[in-house]
Amino acid sequence: MAYENLLTEQKDRILYITINRESKLNALNRQTLQELNKAITAAIADQSVGGIIITGAGNKAFVAGADIAEFAGVDQQGGTAIAREGQSNVFDLIANSGKPIIAAVNGFALGGGLELAMACHIRIASDNAKMGLPEVTLGLIPGYGGTQRLTQLVGRGKALEMILTADMVTAEQALQSGLVNAVVPQTELLAKAEEMTAKILSRAPLALAAAIRSVNAAATDGVNGFETEITEFGQCFSTADFKEGVDAFLNKRKPLFTGK
Repeated sequence: MAYENLLTEQKDRILYITINRESKLNALNRQTLQELNKAITAAIADQSVGGIIITGAGNKAFVAGADIAEFAGVDQQGGTAIAREGQSNVFDLIANSGKPIIAAVNGFALGGGLELAMACHIRIASDNAKMGLPEVTLGLIPGYGGTQRLTQLVGRGKALEMILTADMVTAEQALQSGLVNAVVPQTELLAKAEEMTAKILSRAPLALAAAIRSVNAAATDGVNGFETEITEFGQCFSTADFKEGVDAFLNKRKPLFTGK
């Protein structure tokens, strides 16, 4: 499918989604969010896609934030709708995907851009990346899950510091706080994301999805994460991949998982 603001390319089982608004530092306008919803929904349903890498076009920015021009003149009801639709249609869609989604963060990841990266399961940053949630400088707060996911990743104190000061952090500071999983030179960013995605995709697909659901349950209100883990663990025993994995282990060979 052709998109106006996204570039998509599939190599083997990895789908690459590049947010392609370089002149706007890849800011997330309404159309880009709609296209992300369509691209990710299609990838989740496509059996040939095992995992997704999301990045931004150019060297300056992953995503420099939401397109603030679209916020002008919006009232309280409209602002609530922007946040609710964005979270449901894009950010929660990514976080709850049973297929691993990795953010390759190049350059600035600010506001909605950092929220997009945080919704992904794993974040790889280039050494020139800078991240932050500057919404309070506009009289706003993060609205795409930023207050929740940043707290989960770096803890309450650091999350409040970043949100209330609106200060950016460097890639190394993000690594130290647990905001990103790895930092590499910019020229190696996609290669590192590909390497990690390929390693993940060598594992059992149904087990990967079960693991994501179980980890997500830890941060879901009203859900007992331990019970989720127990249930998901038990269900793995009914899969052909489990039988293949055990047989491969016992016979000292590489498993051939089929996602069944």
